[in-house]
Amino acid sequence: MSTVNAPRVRLIIIGDEILSGRREDKHFAKMVELLSQRGMQLGGAEFVSDDRTTIADTLTRSFASDDIVFSCGGIGATPDDQTRQAAAQALGVGLALHPEAERLIAERCADNARRGSGSADMSLAENQQRLQMGVFPVGAEIVPNPYNKIPGFFIRNHTFMPGFPVMAWPMMEWTLDTRYRQWHHHVTRVEHSFLAFKLPESRITPALEALEQKWPGVKAFSLPSMGETGHPHIDLGVKGEPIAAAQALAFLRSEVLNVGGSLTPPEE
Repeated sequence: MSTVNAPRVRLIIIGDEILSGRREDKHFAKMVELLSQRGMQLGGAEFVSDDRTTIADTLTRSFASDDIVFSCGGIGATPDDQTRQAAAQALGVGLALHPEAERLIAERCADNARRGSGSADMSLAENQQRLQMGVFPVGAEIVPNPYNKIPGFFIRNHTFMPGFPVMAWPMMEWTLDTRYRQWHHHVTRVEHSFLAFKLPESRITPALEALEQKWPGVKAFSLPSMGETGHPHIDLGVKGEPIAAAQALAFLRSEVLNVGGSLTPPEE
């Protein structure tokens, strides 16, 4: 197996409707699910407003990284859709109608016309407006959209998709399986956890620190609960390479007992 580290994967979610609570984000959980199925993990997420300057500033920082980035939202053709323009601004390039996007959007208009909705005449103002959804930063490649053919775009390791889950999620899958297959299951990682009782978090913290020093590739975690299951407890665990994680887990369980904790809930 290659020793080259896999790039970090990040998610950018764009839209005032998410920040205002008018709509609830669904992309975060789906991205985590799709990555997990492929032995990958999410390294960060960011929520951004529809303001073009804010998006451009976010993307300027993002394009400067080596990360794999998925961006959802803001690639339509209404005034609140500013992602295409902001991406071009961040890259310092112009915008142009992508030939393949133009063909696909025209196909979509023809499909609608055959169903009795709209016209296939691309000279009409409404269809000219639809073509704006194929205007991408110069140098971009299309990302196919199996739902309605209107594509997203890919440039500099960034995949830009609509905000609609029915469109974005297949585009996420296609991108992961087409562009990033080499990173699937690149590193075998496991996660183990157990519940510890009768133990303040402060008392087990030195053991967590010692664990990460002894097994540098293993990350420890501690999630205290106030007793939703009937008894206050801490969900303690480790993430990392299987052998090291198993050793670290055994160490952590023994340390819980050494400092006076319990692996079973108190008797009623």
